[in-house]
Formats: sequence, structure tokens, C-alpha cells
Amino acid sequence: MEDKDIMKSLLSIQRDLKAPKSQFNKFGNYKYRSAEDILEAVKPLCVQNNVVLTISDEIIQLGERIYVQSTAKISGKIGEYISVKAFAREEESKKGMDGAQITGSASSYARKYALNGLFCIDDTKDPDATNTYENNTQKEVKKPDNIDLELKEALTGIKRCKDMSSLEEVWNTFPGLWTNKAFVDEIKKKKNDYLPII
Repeated sequence: MEDKDIMKSLLSIQRDLKAPKSQFNKFGNYKYRSAEDILEAVKPLCVQNNVVLTISDEIIQLGERIYVQSTAKISGKIGEYISVKAFAREEESKKGMDGAQITGSASSYARKYALNGLFCIDDTKDPDATNTYENNTQKEVKKPDNIDLELKEALTGIKRCKDMSSLEEVWNTFPGLWTNKAFVDEIKKKKNDYLPII
């Protein structure tokens, strides 16, 4: 196979890569793609274009916080490569996860965005923009008799949430408020606290 210039190889991969959003987040009601989805789609294209894709992680500290820095790199001829870096912040703690799992979760997130940057995958749209809380038909929605009292209780519950799991529990506890703008807005705001920052 004839070696291409690394830039031409990358352009060819970017043109041909198809990595659909095949995963589904039930809580947020949106589709997304994972790093694994991108890797599955890109590996055959790397072979076709005679390049090697590698991903590496490094733990770095910025201020008081710990981040995983991932680097996605394609290499062609000796010494010829293009790379992109992305960061994801490690949570100090996450319900149901030990330290290794927290780091692994941040690594997956950072790797996905490094791959997005390298292969020009547009994944910048806020997942909340595609959420369809008001169209959720999986559960029967019962309108509460006293909406003000229930909303007050729900908003208090949101403020007490410490992680995504407890926030999801509040969401599932109040299906009658799924079309209530104040409730949905507070859920979205709190949810942003738990999304990794890159």
C-alpha cells in the first residue's frame, strides 16, 4: 500500500468516517456516541489509509483539581503525526464508584473528545438541547392535585442532590412535573454540575 502524506490520510478518514450516535441515555432522553463507537468505526479507515491511531492518558493537576488529559494521535511515516488533546475533570467522589472507576470514567470522556477533535466529529451540541422531557411516553404522567406543593417539594429535592444518581431519583419521583418548566430548568441546571468539564 502506498504511503500517503499524513494530512491527506487524515482528510480521507475525516471524509469517510461515519460514527452515528448509537447509545441512548434514558435519564436525559438523548442519543450519544461513545469513544468505543468512534474507535470501532475508525479502525478500518486507519488500515485503509496506512496510519496508526494511538490514544494515551496523563493525569495532570490544574489548580486544586485533577484532570485526565487524553491525546489521540495518528502516525504515518516515521516521525510524521497529528495529535489532539482533550481534558476531563475527575470527580472528587461519585456514588457507586471507587477511585479507579472515577478515573476510568473521566478517561473515557476525555478520549471521546480527543477523537472528536482529531476526526472533526461535531459533538458539541449540549445533550439538554436534544432532551425531550415533555415527550416522555415511557411512564404514565399523573398530574398532581396540588402542583405548587409538589413543585416546592421537588425543587427542595433537587437542591439536596449530591450526584447524578440522586438527581435521577428526584426526576423519576415527580413524573407529574415533567412538563413543568421550572422543574425541568432546575433539573438541567443541577445536571450541568455533574457533567465533566473539558
